Amino acid sequence: MSDVSLGMPQLPAPDYPADVRARLEADAKEVIARYPGSRSALLPLLHLVQSEEGHVTRTGVRFCAEQLGLTTAEVTAVSTFYSMYRRKPGGDYQVGVCTNTLCAVMGGDAIFDELKEHLGVGNGETTEDGAVSLEHIECNAACDFAPVVMVNWEFFDNQTPQSAKQLVDDLRAGRTVEPTRGAPLCTYKDTARMLAGFPDERPGAVEATGGAGPASLVGLRLAKGEGVPGRGADHVISPRTADHPKGQQRPTHPSSHDAPQETSASDPHHPAGPAAEEGE
Repeated sequence: MSDVSLGMPQLPAPDYPADVRARLEADAKEVIARYPGSRSALLPLLHLVQSEEGHVTRTGVRFCAEQLGLTTAEVTAVSTFYSMYRRKPGGDYQVGVCTNTLCAVMGGDAIFDELKEHLGVGNGETTEDGAVSLEHIECNAACDFAPVVMVNWEFFDNQTPQSAKQLVDDLRAGRTVEPTRGAPLCTYKDTARMLAGFPDERPGAVEATGGAGPASLVGLRLAKGEGVPGRGADHVISPRTADHPKGQQRPTHPSSHDAPQETSASDPHHPAGPAAEEGE
């Protein structure tokens, strides 16, 4: 049955070569077996077909539909909803610049603008050599390290326009680039296969996977009353103001947000109370 788009019939999507289809069917069977309901396997299956061609093609959509007993319209609706599924060919390295609030004010907007000029591409576009696709992205939960650039969803923290331009130049030149933390960098297709749920079998990749960075752990250390990194081991902060007897000076903190603060007394001229009923 042909797809229908805007009332115009389209030719059936071409199929994968026999050897590729056999390999993908074996992988798909493994993915589907993880779920009690096969429909739940659609997201990883879309990553699987994306790992084959670098984006979700009509062939990939039809393959997912056949494996899960869905219509191509149902698969297309999901693949076009999530931004991590490409709708057109892209580069080996997806370079995303966070332009959400904190990264933006810390320099993310400037990085994104300079990369567009440096690479000669706009948002969602790919360099002529097919190496780099550029996009602005939303928060990646790395605000402690703003501004952040991500390459195939690996972190490059505390970037500047200069370091970001050097980063993309190295990627285009084929030079080794190491993320600030986490696993080694790999191509977009390899990343897509991992997102489908298959292990990263490169030597040392598992051992290199990191957790939260030091900046993210400052709050936890403060809550435990430990020393603040970079301020000496004897700079200890207690998590509770009750730990400091009245009359003793409270310790200083790196910022006003690093420890609980005493609140001021209520305004006696504007006391807070239950909302008055209408008509009172």
